[in-house]
Amino acid sequence: MRDELRASPTVTLAHIDPDSTPGFAGKKKDGEKALAKSSPELADLQERLFAESKFGGHRRVLLVLQAMDTAGKGGMVRHALGGVDPAGVRAHAFKAPTDDEKKHDFLWRIRKQLPPPGYIGVFDRSHYEDVLIHRVHNYSTPAVIEERYGLITEFETELAAAGTTLIKVMLHISSDEQKSRLAARLKRDDKQWKYSPGDVDERRLWDDYQQAYEIAIRRTTTDVAPWFVVPANHKWYAQYAVHKLVLEHLEALNLSWPKPDYDVEVEKARLAAT
Repeated sequence: MRDELRASPTVTLAHIDPDSTPGFAGKKKDGEKALAKSSPELADLQERLFAESKFGGHRRVLLVLQAMDTAGKGGMVRHALGGVDPAGVRAHAFKAPTDDEKKHDFLWRIRKQLPPPGYIGVFDRSHYEDVLIHRVHNYSTPAVIEERYGLITEFETELAAAGTTLIKVMLHISSDEQKSRLAARLKRDDKQWKYSPGDVDERRLWDDYQQAYEIAIRRTTTDVAPWFVVPANHKWYAQYAVHKLVLEHLEALNLSWPKPDYDVEVEKARLAAT
């Protein structure tokens, strides 16, 4: 899945079909079954990662989710990581910065939410808002935004060197699919709370956002922190694809159970004597 979805430095979003299912030939039921089948393996690897941290390990995983509204970021932890012990996951949804956060550089609040060793961290939106929405709405000057691409790359290189595996995902939906999902929210009493009148205003800037995403991905996809573009018109596929991306990255860490720092046989004898 990593090879199928990895974005190139010349990625063009218009050339990626949001309805496609790269790396998976089945339908919805097949995808749900495949996700359920590999969930125990993901849970096992996460537990190994956590156990490693208890014996001095410093490795961790950070899943960054970026997308247009309704693309499915909110439910991703529940579905893609549903088999993992919740105690081993640290999820944080970034909103508009507070007055206190605005007093610091744009990465300050990001650093505060980084996962500890042994954990899978999930960012629902992230430091990329400062080059996406800021570019679209001109909240920052072009010079500042240009500088931030470099600062982001340096920051992520620093994280990788310190033992963080970064998985940056853009959930890629079509404008028509977003419109359909917003309409569905308006039709249901239990979904209307998710709708905001501002969603329609943002839709009018769709092309600007697509360009901003394209530039950000091109400028910040690196060997240590690559971007993955996940077609997301089919929620079941997006959930399976993100699940597989996390699983494959954990597999690549070659995790093993840590050796105890005590004599197992001695402890067996001591326990038997009680």
